[in-house]
Amino acid sequence: MHVGYFITFEGVEGCGKTTQIKLLSEFLSARGIRTVLTREPGGCPIADKIRAILLDAENQALSPLAELMLYAAARAQHVTEVISPALDAGKIVLCDRFCDATVAYQSFGRGIDRTVIDALNLHACQGVSPDLTVLVDCDPTVGLERARRRIEATSGPREERFELEALPFHHRVRAGYQQLAADEPDRFLIINGSDTIEEIFAAISAQIVARIPEALRAVC
Repeated sequence: MHVGYFITFEGVEGCGKTTQIKLLSEFLSARGIRTVLTREPGGCPIADKIRAILLDAENQALSPLAELMLYAAARAQHVTEVISPALDAGKIVLCDRFCDATVAYQSFGRGIDRTVIDALNLHACQGVSPDLTVLVDCDPTVGLERARRRIEATSGPREERFELEALPFHHRVRAGYQQLAADEPDRFLIINGSDTIEEIFAAISAQIVARIPEALRAVC
């Protein structure tokens, strides 16, 4: 039985979730709350190697099914090595994307049967599921423009395989996220990604502080 609290951030490319999750980590840490900030795909050395394959724009020939399997493999390693131990230690885990991303991107976006994805996620997640998911909802056209500016300003590897997808793909992904949030309204916190960074963080931090279990705050 995990004693920590698991918060995931989701959204289309360029929605601003990575900025917001970093701000939240700093906010919680400054208040003495033990947090672990991580991301998917990746989060540990083996999963980071898989990430490099998944996000490399040169790998356009990667088939949807192979893509799905790689995400599941990275997640299984990440949960085993990072997420489960942190939750068992009573920490708050903040993860930039998790299993909902696979449903939104590979099922709604790619068209892979949802039952296949759910079965893979069941094994890869090993009983771990988010307590709270922050969906930073954003128009894909706006998000892609932000994402491209970020990529152009980055000196490291160009992680842009998904940014190069046609716009209809990103609209399907957004619709997928919206459907997931509608199906589980108690777990999802929907945030307007078109607001300013400050406005978005004010909305997120207020909601999350209210939702963190009191016992966990005492432990932290």
